Amino acid sequence: MNSAFLGLGGMGHGMAANLKQAGLLTAVYNRTASRAEDFAAEHGVEAVAAPAEAAAHAEAIVLCVSADDDVLEMVDALTGALTDRHVVIDCSTVAGDTAKEAARRVAQTGAAFVDAPVSGGTEGAANGTLAIMVGADDAVFERVMPVLEAMGAGITLMGPIGSGQATKAVNQIMVAGINQAVCEAMRFAAAMDLPLEKVVDVVGSGAAGNWFVDHRGKTMVRDVFEPGFKLKHHHKDLGICLHMAGLKNGELPLSARTRQDYDQLMAAGHGDEDISALYRARADLFGK
Repeated sequence: MNSAFLGLGGMGHGMAANLKQAGLLTAVYNRTASRAEDFAAEHGVEAVAAPAEAAAHAEAIVLCVSADDDVLEMVDALTGALTDRHVVIDCSTVAGDTAKEAARRVAQTGAAFVDAPVSGGTEGAANGTLAIMVGADDAVFERVMPVLEAMGAGITLMGPIGSGQATKAVNQIMVAGINQAVCEAMRFAAAMDLPLEKVVDVVGSGAAGNWFVDHRGKTMVRDVFEPGFKLKHHHKDLGICLHMAGLKNGELPLSARTRQDYDQLMAAGHGDEDISALYRARADLFGK
């Protein structure tokens, strides 16, 4: 299944490269044209000047953009070129109702739609080890599996359109809690004058072990916050989670608190850092 990739940001670049490595990628598009041109020159694919041009080069069109409005804008830009041979695979993180609206617009062209948000950070994108949470019709899911397998290691059909995004929201809520717990715990460890890197190794091998402490614990205690997963993007995602909870008359107190912490960090210029920069905000827990 020939594929085109639209959106060559921190995640998209690695994902597109893995599609090329699998022999599936034929074209790329990025709003900043030079990024697409550089990728095309490096990987031997076509850089198209507009999203609709990608449809002439590929059967599967993969999106990985920043926000709900961006997804709908891309879909609208594609619709005039889509036919029943095309599948649009959206790997962005957006609200479930946005995924359903995008699917509705795509369906009017006869094409199929898959919501397939991913988790695993830029490392997972580069290494092809992303977890991919999919909302799609069973037959469409089977059809696009070769494309998904080129980008991820754990691919799960969660249900119909919107289910992938709902599952990603669960993931982002958990990430907020884990981030809060690890940052607080490591500030406590520092206050106890413990050897911090040894603490990370010890707790990482026990019941408190998790991906975040393993991959971010040692960098955060050295005040190194290279993304990873940009704080401003998790801020956006938690807004999606709160929106989706509100549609069910629900609340997410931990997500709301984390988003407030991110507001302060973004105001201080840390939005492009990894979410482990929350460690900065926990410096005031001790020594008051």
